[in-house]
Amino acid sequence: MVRQPAINAQNRAPLSIERIIEAALQIVDGQGLGRLTMRRLGDALEVEAMAIYHHLPRGKEQLLDGLVAHVAISPAVTHGAADWREALRRWARDYRARLLGHAGVLPLLVTSRNPAALTTTTASLQEVLRQGGIPEATAAVAAHTLLGYVIGHTALEVRGTPDGTGETVDWDARFDGGLDLVLGAVSP
Repeated sequence: MVRQPAINAQNRAPLSIERIIEAALQIVDGQGLGRLTMRRLGDALEVEAMAIYHHLPRGKEQLLDGLVAHVAISPAVTHGAADWREALRRWARDYRARLLGHAGVLPLLVTSRNPAALTTTTASLQEVLRQGGIPEATAAVAAHTLLGYVIGHTALEVRGTPDGTGETVDWDARFDGGLDLVLGAVSP
């Protein structure tokens, strides 16, 4: 079946990688990762699915890598904090919120897909630690540990892992408590 172009095609924003990624995120966030197909994405963008391949020649693999990069590469660590611990605490809370907002992408994040995205984020954390006077070797381990903690905690939170007591988990308190432990263990 050949679809006819939408009547409002002239009023539609031109297709771009950013527009494709945003539409894919809306599908994943609203319907889940399993519902993301190139055809469904084309429908959301009001284009033929083949038009997407002009921007993403490797197709769905490149799309999934783009989703990981969009979610995993965090904005620069908060400046203006009193010290490096406060800057990293703010970053961790913001990053957790970002991951919770795009929880459907988390399964992609914890696989080996697009490791460069996580490397970029780890490098920015490591730089904050180095600027705070943390030695290079310790900064490398601490940055990796902090990123792993935030991603791991968020994945458990999304999954709703019970703590075995049958009581409701206060995920905010649990996150902050663990974050204090991670950051408290780092010293110059």
